[in-house]
Amino acid sequence: MAEENRKLQAAAISYDPNEQDVPILSAFGEGRIADKIVELAKESGVPVVPEPGLTKMLSKLAVGDEIAPEMYDAVAKVLAFVSEVDRAYGEKIRRGLD
Repeated sequence: MAEENRKLQAAAISYDPNEQDVPILSAFGEGRIADKIVELAKESGVPVVPEPGLTKMLSKLAVGDEIAPEMYDAVAKVLAFVSEVDRAYGEKIRRGLD
């Protein structure tokens, strides 16, 4: 399939280690739904991480499913990136308040 004919896919993962044992797929969509997932993430200040391989794997799950163990490495990299962005943003805000 030609690259320009592919529909955008987007997924959202949620994970609260205080409440969940593993991350879950909280949203998935293609085309306009994917656009809306990305739009809502950006509006909410949630980092958007392009990972087409992971998105393809997540497309095989249903919303609400736990992330499968074979996806842990890829998901951990995304969660680590998001955590670092959150930490850096928090530091930036604290410096601005000093």
